[in-house]
Amino acid sequence: MSDLETRIAQVAWNGDGLAPAIVQQWDTREVLMLAWVDAEALRRTLTTGRATYWSRSRQEYWRKGDTSGNIQRIHEARLDCDGDAILLLVDQTGPACHTGTRTCFDAADLEAVDGLAAAGSGAE
Repeated sequence: MSDLETRIAQVAWNGDGLAPAIVQQWDTREVLMLAWVDAEALRRTLTTGRATYWSRSRQEYWRKGDTSGNIQRIHEARLDCDGDAILLLVDQTGPACHTGTRTCFDAADLEAVDGLAAAGSGAE
């Protein structure tokens, strides 16, 4: 087994053969999006330096930026401690979200209680 295949084999794929890929801007650590990869999408990502994902709705591979021009160039790829999530540190060109925003996480605020403020108030 090649070194690449050994690294891909470390991933704990879910029942559908997928793993979530959390995507961050490499220099600011801004969280840009979450997408899904299978072994082939990860292989393409690691060997081309461009982020490739598996579309669960379209049931096909998509390389980020091929149609939009909003390219993600891979800076680093990491596996989490359980092996079931991937972190892609990228250099994002243009918006990351299909809605045209920089990040997919600037939609509705779920209004969580500020844990630091709550800890200081004695409301534990």
